[in-house]
Amino acid sequence: MAFPERFSNLPEYAFPRLRALLDPYEPGGEPIAMTIGEPRHAMPPFLAEVLTANIAGFAKYPSNDGTPALLGAISAWLKRRYRVEIGTDRLMVLNGTREGLFNAALALSPERKKGGQPVILTPNPFYQVYAIAALTAGAEPVYVPATAATGHLPDYTSLPPALLDRVTIAYLCSPANPQGAVASRDYWAALLALAEKHDFRIFADECYSEIYRDTPPPGILEVAQQIGADPERVVSFHSLSKRSNLPGLRSGFVAGGPASIKAIRQLRAYAGAPLPEPLQAVAAAAWADEAHVDVSRALYQRKYAVADEIFGGLNAYLPPEAGFFLWLPVADGEAATVKLWRETGLRVLPGAYLSRDVAGENPGAGYIRVALVGPEDETRRGLNRLRTCLYA
Repeated sequence: MAFPERFSNLPEYAFPRLRALLDPYEPGGEPIAMTIGEPRHAMPPFLAEVLTANIAGFAKYPSNDGTPALLGAISAWLKRRYRVEIGTDRLMVLNGTREGLFNAALALSPERKKGGQPVILTPNPFYQVYAIAALTAGAEPVYVPATAATGHLPDYTSLPPALLDRVTIAYLCSPANPQGAVASRDYWAALLALAEKHDFRIFADECYSEIYRDTPPPGILEVAQQIGADPERVVSFHSLSKRSNLPGLRSGFVAGGPASIKAIRQLRAYAGAPLPEPLQAVAAAAWADEAHVDVSRALYQRKYAVADEIFGGLNAYLPPEAGFFLWLPVADGEAATVKLWRETGLRVLPGAYLSRDVAGENPGAGYIRVALVGPEDETRRGLNRLRTCLYA
């Protein structure tokens, strides 16, 4: 049986690749997992009470676009956080933002542009759903380096005008996964101007926006409002997984121009999986509360300090501006990952598993990604093992 040719060159997803790499070996110490970005801080304390009060909602089909209570809570949060007025006609609830980042490309990328195959831009390295969304939509994925030379954000403005004219969507993650770089207001404004000039949409993956050192990262919605950009240029994605330590809730949202959201909703009506209404009630309560977010952020800030203390003497160490990953330079990411596992029991992710080879080079090959999601004492133990094993 034949399979679609456009998927034939996709490498296996990162974590099955990691298991194939490490499982043949025994760990060289008590295992510590610092691979996956699964928050392990405390969930909001009111979750069980809200869920219990709304348990009867499991007996009916859930609202596809989001309950009025949840959409209202999201709109109010956007106003508090970014000082933007986003009505419910410009919002849709997601069953995890991965769903939205994928399906929005199908809904919004046309089959042709400028008489040719459309192009979807993605940083390199990147969250892997961007690439599969581009291929599924019939677009050509173009992987743009996001390296130290570009401030760990892609320089889309440097691309040839003829290529930019075929772009339908440009993905941008800020704070960036895996590097922790933050797009400044000027960066967002320049990207919005580029999108207007070449007629494409920006898919802003802002799932890590509430995890930062000192200053809240600027968001694309607020910058777009400040400069008077066309709302249809912007599609912004947010999640409770990182903000509220609720990765298992599978709750996020997408915000955009009315026409964009209408198209995404139409596809969602046929092919989406709406969030059960009791879980939407939990999500509404989470978006309405900032106290648990402040507590969680303080824990991440303490782990930033631990990482700075342990790696501060390394010239190549990049202190993350935001998010909860370290992007650490090594000679070879796979070799370093195997060495750490076999000699110390520490499990990390090779950077090449988050990148694509372009012109014979992989911008993630000389890095490992380390997730700071565990307790502070475990994080300290793991980072000390890493420093001793790879950088002594």
